[in-house]
Amino acid sequence: MNVSGFTFVRNGVKFDYPVVEGIKSILPLCDEVIVAVGKSDDDTLGLIRSINSPKVKILETVWDDSLREGGRVLAVETNKALDAISPDSDWAFYMQADEVFHENDMAKIKAAMELYLPDKSVEGLVFNHINFYGHYNYLADSHKWIKKEVRIIRNDKNVRSWSDAMSFRKFGKKLNVKYVDATIYHYGWVKDPRIQKQKRIEFDKLWHPDDWVNEKHQAVIEYDYTDVDTLSPFKGTHPAVMKDRIANANWKFIFDPKRMKKVSLRIQLINWFRKKTGLHLWEFRNYKEI
Repeated sequence: MNVSGFTFVRNGVKFDYPVVEGIKSILPLCDEVIVAVGKSDDDTLGLIRSINSPKVKILETVWDDSLREGGRVLAVETNKALDAISPDSDWAFYMQADEVFHENDMAKIKAAMELYLPDKSVEGLVFNHINFYGHYNYLADSHKWIKKEVRIIRNDKNVRSWSDAMSFRKFGKKLNVKYVDATIYHYGWVKDPRIQKQKRIEFDKLWHPDDWVNEKHQAVIEYDYTDVDTLSPFKGTHPAVMKDRIANANWKFIFDPKRMKKVSLRIQLINWFRKKTGLHLWEFRNYKEI
């Protein structure tokens, strides 16, 4: 069984992405990892080269920042990396630049790929998806955060990154996938508030016109982490590759429920029900679990 990893990144140093940690976390399962490195304002190229693994193959790209509608440029960059994987690979293992996988899940992920490899009806594998917020010991757990994501797909050139690169579709249709009880650790909302603010400005430009972005972000230099309705403490362990990054975190985040974003009674009830039962009502699923 051959497995290719693939991802994309731009301004990984400037916006403090854990992209090196993410790539290292999937390397043990991959025969190669394609990294589409967009032309950056920093030394992202050097950062990826510093991994110094013969498995890592760099594809230098230039982002088309005119593709603002729905963040389409993110899917375009994902597809560039996907198209560069070896034709001999059976599976393509995707990670975004702010996602990391836990070493404790590697055995079950490998077992799932081996199990479903002969079954061509299985087009991908879907994982649990948890979102850290503000700091490494809090999870964003309201209804709006997606709880599962497809991150392994069969090497089929008809499968393409969809929308803003959060999932995949084949001929525009959702993939038929099997669930694997493994977890994507998403750290995109864990940064120094000043860096997070600059990242949000940059990313809002991928969806909105400049006037909208300037009005939304005027005269504020730090991201407001109180713009969330509910958080819960993280009681598990982080991937080992994140140890140094977590130890070096140098900003403070204090969770005060009284200062959190107010939401409707309906949303409060949905959040309460999910916490009590684990069921995610009206969850959007960009896949078909079979």
